Amino acid sequence: MNNKKDIKSLTLSELEAEFTALGLPKFRALQVFEWLQVRGVTAFGEMTNLSKALRAQLEEQYRIPYAAIERKLVSQIDGTVKYLFALEDAQTIESVVMHYKYGYTICVSTQVGCKMGCKFCASTLNGCVRNLAASEILSQIHAAQNDLGIRISHVVLMGMGEPLDNFENVVRFLDLVSFERGLNISARNISLSTCGIVPKIEALAAQKRQITLSVSLHAPNDAIRDAIMPVNHKWNIEQLMKACRNYAHMTSRRISFEYTMMKGINDSDSCANELGRLLKGMLAHVNLIPVNTVEENSFHKSDQSQIRHFMEILNQYGVGATVRRTLGSDINASCGQLRRAANSAPATSKEVSI
Repeated sequence: MNNKKDIKSLTLSELEAEFTALGLPKFRALQVFEWLQVRGVTAFGEMTNLSKALRAQLEEQYRIPYAAIERKLVSQIDGTVKYLFALEDAQTIESVVMHYKYGYTICVSTQVGCKMGCKFCASTLNGCVRNLAASEILSQIHAAQNDLGIRISHVVLMGMGEPLDNFENVVRFLDLVSFERGLNISARNISLSTCGIVPKIEALAAQKRQITLSVSLHAPNDAIRDAIMPVNHKWNIEQLMKACRNYAHMTSRRISFEYTMMKGINDSDSCANELGRLLKGMLAHVNLIPVNTVEENSFHKSDQSQIRHFMEILNQYGVGATVRRTLGSDINASCGQLRRAANSAPATSKEVSI
C-alpha cells in the first residue's frame, strides 16, 4: 500500500478539518464523505459532482481502500453468498451475506487471519497477517451491496479475526457504519463477537454502545476451554463472566454466548448443567452451533438429538437457548475456509465468475 492517507477511515468532522486545511469549503467534505460512505466508490474519478481539478488534488494526497471481489460463491440451497475479497496489498479476507426475513445480514472480517488460536476455527490456522483499517471493514459492506444491488441492514463482526484485538479500528468502524450521513446502520443491528479479551470488553462496556456483544464461550469450565481456546489461559471463565455481567449492567443489553457443539468434547449433559448454573439469572442467550468441519482438525458435530437435549437442560435453568440455523452449508460459509482453499469450490455450489 502507498503512503497516501486513508480518506475512507475519516469521520465527517475529520474530513471537514482536512478540507479546511486545504482551503476547501466544508460542503465539499460532505459530498466526498457521502460518495465514500453511502455509495462506496473506489476511485475519485467516480465523484462526478467534483471538478476534475479537485479530484486530481484528492488523488495526489489520499487513497480509497477497497475490497475487490476475487471469488464469489452462491449457495444453491438458501442463496447465501460468500466472498473472497482482495485488498490493496493483495491480502485476502472473507465475508458472507445471508438473507433473513428481516433483510440482509453481512458477516465481516476485522483482521487478515487471526492469532487467537482457537482449535476448531479455520481462520486462525495461518495466524494473523495484519489488522484491517475501518475503511477495509466498511468496504466489505459496500462491495457486497453494490454487487448484489441490495441494502444491508445488519452487520455481524464474526468473520476472520478477533475484533477486540483490533480495537481502535473496529470502534472507528462502528462510529462510521452507524453515522446517519453514512450507511446509517443502527447499533442495535450490529453484533460484535469476541473470544474473551477481558480488558477490551470492559473498555467497550464503558462506551455504552447499543451493539450486541457475542462471546465465544464454547465451554462451561476452564479445563475444557483451556484445551480448545488459548485465550482462556490469560483470562479465565471467572474473569470473563465478571466482564460480561458488567457489560450487561452498563449497557442493559443481553449478551449472546456462542457455544460450538463438538461431539465428545463439550456436549455432555454434565456440560449442559454446568453451563446452566454458570449463566442462570444473567441477561444472556445461548446460541448452540454445530461445529464446522475443518480438514485440519478432528472435531465432529454433536448429534442433533444431543444438541436438542442440551438446549432443554439449559432451559430448565431459565437460560434461553436456540440452535443456530446453518446457512450456506454447500459453500462452507463459515469464514477462513475459502481463503485457505481459494482454488477449490464445492461441487454443489454455484461459483460466479468475476
